[in-house]
Amino acid sequence: MSRSPNSQPGIKILLSIFGLALVVTAVLIVLKGSGLLTAIPGYVIVALVLITIGIGIITGLRNS
Repeated sequence: MSRSPNSQPGIKILLSIFGLALVVTAVLIVLKGSGLLTAIPGYVIVALVLITIGIGIITGLRNS
């Protein structure tokens, strides 16, 4: 039997954080690639990508 997603509000919060981190990372990559945002070093973007992947893995583990 599968659990209803509404029974675990923590998953909804994690998915919201995952989505927000993914959007912020994508916007930063586009701005840096277009040359509008040069002050952010590459390792900050790599860290954001790793955080986003980590949140996705944690959310996936909680759902299984």
